[in-house]
Amino acid sequence: MNEVQSKYDYSKTLKQLGEVFGDRCITSRSVCERYGNDECFHAPKPPHAVIQPLDREEVQKIVRICNEFHTPVIPYGAGTSLEGNFAALKGGVCIDSALMNKIIKINAEDFDVVLQPGVTRRQLNQYLKDTGLFFPIDPGADASLGGMAATRASGTNAVRYGTMRENVVNVEAVMADGSLVRTAKRAKKSAAGYDLTRLLVGSEGTLGIFTELTIRLHPVPESISAAVCNFDTIDGAVNTVVQMIQCGIPVARVELLDALTLKAINLYSGTEFAEAPTLFLEFHGSSASVDEQTVMTQEISVENGGGEFKWTKNTEERTQMWRARHDAAWASKLLHPKGEIWSTDVCVPISRLAECINETRADLDESGILAPMVGHVGDGNFHLIYLVDHDNPDEVLLANQLHERMVVRAIDMDGTCTGEHGIGYGKIDFLKKELESAIRPMALIKKAFDPNNILNPGKIIQI
Repeated sequence: MNEVQSKYDYSKTLKQLGEVFGDRCITSRSVCERYGNDECFHAPKPPHAVIQPLDREEVQKIVRICNEFHTPVIPYGAGTSLEGNFAALKGGVCIDSALMNKIIKINAEDFDVVLQPGVTRRQLNQYLKDTGLFFPIDPGADASLGGMAATRASGTNAVRYGTMRENVVNVEAVMADGSLVRTAKRAKKSAAGYDLTRLLVGSEGTLGIFTELTIRLHPVPESISAAVCNFDTIDGAVNTVVQMIQCGIPVARVELLDALTLKAINLYSGTEFAEAPTLFLEFHGSSASVDEQTVMTQEISVENGGGEFKWTKNTEERTQMWRARHDAAWASKLLHPKGEIWSTDVCVPISRLAECINETRADLDESGILAPMVGHVGDGNFHLIYLVDHDNPDEVLLANQLHERMVVRAIDMDGTCTGEHGIGYGKIDFLKKELESAIRPMALIKKAFDPNNILNPGKIIQI
């Protein structure tokens, strides 16, 4: 265990958990190390033990024991977070929701589903396959719904369908004292009391641990059309998206990929995309409305220097296109074989997006650090995939400096340090800069919900 963990004595906690859960309370060093390491660039921090509960009652038992002995509890979903969101900074017990993966009830007439937090987005959409409904939030990784709600995730469909904030109807969660709370009913809207649902969604397990969620569903569109269009400049691509939104075109997905990203994708997937700033688009609706949206978008793109507009309604071709987009991070490794992936994001008002991207790209080009860029440009969110050699301290230092300038640049443009990855422990200092006056109220909420600071301590704010 690391130095921070070594000053805590969790023997009583582990003894009681062992008596209750037997060999399901896993303390193996190799297993714990795996649960302390996500897909981020930050140092891994393993817990002392890992338990996979079967239901809410078992989660309550774990939390009550941990609260009695002031032992940290860290919830774990699919392990795909990017800001050290579940690193066990002070050791403790990791609650893995993998076995709480039941889809409890689909309310088709009300367009919602009740499920456990370990259900993954692909599992849910496979289950919904013959219902005429689907779940649109698509962060790329096959994340768990509990983890997505905890980090307020979004993805390529957010421009039309919103983020997890808009798509969680209510949650059931275990509080720090082991009590159970349900935040709302299933009504489409409510003005009853504090909005605890929105408070817990995005709290990264620092205020409660999800045991059940009710999630909004959407009807499968009658027609879906995808398109690819490359541009001479980033400005032309971004201006196209801004004008589409101003014209009220209800685009479902719109992703910006820079030339470096397309180079990596072509190497990785054997595709032949033009290596230039490119928009990947998708339109949902009736056949007539989709055709109309496609024509209007093509006209706007031409006015902004767009090249050939390639579009298709073929399911296989659409799937291949979006698979290439989601493989961008892994494809990027081909550009720097010794480089480790460091994925990060910011979000700015869409009117400042081209400016922010261009300044960031100029900074990167001058530095020599490789960092392909992709962006959910419909909502002003973009990601950099830094490729950094851990064994090269100069490269690590330079990447950190570039990252800090990128985030501060976004904040200074009235943006945010993260559009969808969350704060974890990787962006705590940036949150202080972004929302200085709000940190104290956040700390008061944390102390009220979690007096002993056992719920994922050291994330979002420091107590």
